[in-house]
Amino acid sequence: MRKHFIDNLRWIDVFLLIPYHAAQAFNTWGEQNYILFEPNKIISSFIVFFSPFFMPLLFLLAGMSTRYALKKRTYGQYIIERAKRLIVPFVFGTLVFCPILAYIGDVTNYAYEGGFFEHYKVFFTKWTDLSGFDGGFHVGQFWFLFFLFIISLVSVGIIVLTNKIIRKQRKAENIPFVVVCLMVIPLPFLYNRLSVGGKSFAEYLYVFLIGYYVIMLYDKVIEKAEKYRYVSLTIGLAANIANVYMFIWSGKDYGTINGIAKALAEWFMILALIGIGKNKLDYKNKATEYMTQRSFSYFSLHFVWIVLFQYWFADILNSNTVMLYIVPIICAYAATLICSEICLKVPILCFLMGTKSNKF
Repeated sequence: MRKHFIDNLRWIDVFLLIPYHAAQAFNTWGEQNYILFEPNKIISSFIVFFSPFFMPLLFLLAGMSTRYALKKRTYGQYIIERAKRLIVPFVFGTLVFCPILAYIGDVTNYAYEGGFFEHYKVFFTKWTDLSGFDGGFHVGQFWFLFFLFIISLVSVGIIVLTNKIIRKQRKAENIPFVVVCLMVIPLPFLYNRLSVGGKSFAEYLYVFLIGYYVIMLYDKVIEKAEKYRYVSLTIGLAANIANVYMFIWSGKDYGTINGIAKALAEWFMILALIGIGKNKLDYKNKATEYMTQRSFSYFSLHFVWIVLFQYWFADILNSNTVMLYIVPIICAYAATLICSEICLKVPILCFLMGTKSNKF
C-alpha cells in the first residue's frame, strides 16, 4: 500500500526551495552567490535552520521510494527509469538554466560587460570551482539529481550484494526506537567524507540507505516515529536553535560542538517530519496530486526565477531588505508555477524535466 505522506513531504520540502535559495543572497558568512545583498542575520538564520535536514530528507524519502520501486521493477528497469528521471533533467538543466545563472553571477560579481549570448563561451570554457558565481561552468541545483543518480546506482549494487549474502531478510518488528535515534552517531563523521562543493556524498548515501533498509523494511519504525514525533521534534528544534545561535549569532567558532548540534538537528528533525507526515499527511486528494505532479518541474525551474527577480529588483528595492527578500519570492513562485503548467502541456518538456505530461 502506497504511503502518501512520502509524496506530500517531498513536495512540501521542494516548494520551500524558493525562500531558501532567496535567503542565500543575504548570507552573513561570506559565501559567494549569483547576486549578493547586505548580509542579514535573521534571513541567514532561515538558511541555517533548514540546511541540516532540508536536503537529507529528500535523500531519505528517495531511499524509501526505492523500496517501492524495486517491488515493481527489475534492477535494470529501475536504473533506466532513474536515468530518464534524473540524468535527462540534469543535462537539460545544466545546459539551459545554468548559463543564465552564471551570466548573472559574472555581471554582479565581476562586472562582466558582454552580452548574454556571448557569455555562453565563458560558461563552457571557464572551469574553476564549479559554483558558477564567477560566470564559469556549474550545475546549479542540479547537483541533487546527479548525486541521487549515483547514489541510486551504488545502492543497487549494495542491495544486490546484501541479498546474495543474506538470502532471507528477517523483519525485526520490535526494533527499539532508541536504536533508530542512535543512527545519528555516524553523521558528524560523514560531513567531510567524499565531499564535492560542500555536499557530502557519504552523508547522503548513508541517509538514503537508512530510508531503504530501516524506515521502509521495518514498519514498526514508522509507527514509532509517529508515536514519538513530538519528542523528536523537541530535540530537533532545540539542536537547530543551538546550531543557528552558534553559527550565526554567537560570533565564535564552536567547531565540533556546532557539528554535533547540526547532526542532532538533521536526524531528529527528519524523524519528527516522518512521524508528523505519517500522522497528518498520509492522504491523497486533488490538491496533493496537483502539487506532487508539479514538484519535479518546479525543482528545475525555481532557481533561475528567484535569481532573475532578485537581479531585476536589486536597484528598485535595494534600500528595503524585507521587500527585497519577499517580492522576488512572490514573483518567483508565480513564474515557476506558470512555467510548470506550460511544461505539463508539452510532452517534450516533461521528458526533459523528468516528469509526466498531463496533456492526454
